[in-house]
Amino acid sequence: MKVTGNTAGLKPSQIHHLERIYRRRVGSQVVSVELASSLAEISYETGRQAGVLIDRRGQVVHVFVGDAHRIFLPEFGRLRAGRGRLRGLRLVHTHLMAEPLTRDDLTDLAKLRLDLVAAIGMDPAGRPHVVHCAHLVPPNDARRLWTVLPAVPLHRLDVDVVALVTSLEEQFARTDRQLIVQPGAELAVVVHVAPPSESDTDERLAELKELCATAGVAVLDLVVQRRPAPDPKTMVGKGKLDDIVLRANQLGAEMLIFDPDLTPTQARALTDRTELKVLDRTMLILDIFAQRARTREGKIQVELAQLRYTLPRLIEKNTMMSRLTGGIGGRGPGETKLEISRRRARERIVLLERQTRQIAEQRQQQRAQRQARGLPVVSIVGYTNAGKSTLLNTLTHSTVFVEDRLFATLDPTTRRLRFPRDREVILADTVGFIRDLPDDLRQAFRATLEEIHQADLLLHVLDCSDAAWERRCDTVEGLLGDLGLGVKPRLLVFNKADRLPEGEAARLARSRGAIAITATQAESTRSLLGAIEQALWRQDKLPDRMGREATSSG
Repeated sequence: MKVTGNTAGLKPSQIHHLERIYRRRVGSQVVSVELASSLAEISYETGRQAGVLIDRRGQVVHVFVGDAHRIFLPEFGRLRAGRGRLRGLRLVHTHLMAEPLTRDDLTDLAKLRLDLVAAIGMDPAGRPHVVHCAHLVPPNDARRLWTVLPAVPLHRLDVDVVALVTSLEEQFARTDRQLIVQPGAELAVVVHVAPPSESDTDERLAELKELCATAGVAVLDLVVQRRPAPDPKTMVGKGKLDDIVLRANQLGAEMLIFDPDLTPTQARALTDRTELKVLDRTMLILDIFAQRARTREGKIQVELAQLRYTLPRLIEKNTMMSRLTGGIGGRGPGETKLEISRRRARERIVLLERQTRQIAEQRQQQRAQRQARGLPVVSIVGYTNAGKSTLLNTLTHSTVFVEDRLFATLDPTTRRLRFPRDREVILADTVGFIRDLPDDLRQAFRATLEEIHQADLLLHVLDCSDAAWERRCDTVEGLLGDLGLGVKPRLLVFNKADRLPEGEAARLARSRGAIAITATQAESTRSLLGAIEQALWRQDKLPDRMGREATSSG
């Protein structure tokens, strides 16, 4: 059996002493007096901490040496225990000055999900004296990760490790069963870093949780850190990151999701410091788009956005990419492109940009044909999940896919809407907006957003039952302004009026010059239809075929 760690400079007799430790068996007790004495003897002789890993049968499976202040665990630590279970190994090592368990000891306990960690304190003569022990605890409201047991003399140590671990794993299992998690969902801890002055933290967190639910991620915990500016290397700072990783391990999380977005340098540093998958808000949104894309056009635009976003990380040779070959953040048309070289990534981007331009040309031809027929276009815009597709279905008696999730609509849809006097318009549903819309996504969907540019009238649909409706309204108006659509004629539509007390939606609508409707109720949309007709009539956009036919026949 091999002795690992800081073995340089040890005498052959000392190495032989350490190798003999593999023959010791300790049963279900933390450590036997004989094993503790053997470890203390070699530590006293070498001036280095010595330690062992013991399995649940009481067999020593690893022997290693550190220095005077810490131990060096073997490479087994790169493996993770199964969800809801502990590692099946307990760590026992010496402390030369009889000091209690250190932060590193407790961190190893939590990160590696060890059954137990014990430190044997030595007296000045090098004899084992007192034992400090700690074990993990199941997730709890106090966010306590471990319990440190009172230190006791070695001869009075009577902890039954097997019984303790059996009880703990039963508690972990009960906690897991209490978690309501969608089958197949990936488990995450969400980290939000905000300046002290941020006033809408709760709103941002709620939206981030909605994004996670849409992507198929179960949020196990939310961590908020307020600081004047994000740490340039690790976003949250090294100490806070250690706490977050320990909490994620306690909950059995598989990934960390950060808001705001990570720089390539931050992403690389974070993935170097944790075995968890690391994503940010933009990657989460890109993954949702990858799941939702159905048409060739949508898939091309999503892949282009993915590659543009990941290219700087490929330049950084970030290990973040190697962990995203599947699941959340590594899905969709761009999935197999995340590990390609910079050259091939750039070549692929050039190809996709060419295809995007072709899509734009095709759409321009379609618009020209509509203009030749004299059909005006009304585009439905608004924050994601405001009810735009539901409104399209109600007005045009269509069956476009609708779901109470963010970004249920990705691929644009157009339908004809017939008015009285044989008038028709093209009603276009568009992808929903969201705050801090990623630039890569906005650029990739330029061809789709051009539909809004060509519209004669915009319907800005707003969920008036949302407590944050004013901020979301400002977000959409700001994005429209960024797209050069600030002066485009529009109607503000307050949707989901039925979710407010009677008369409240109408009052809010009057205060903003809007129209209150419930998109699921066709009767409530009559006033909107009248407003659309009047707005287009003022612009002289609606053709009057009956009038033309009468003139022709005369």
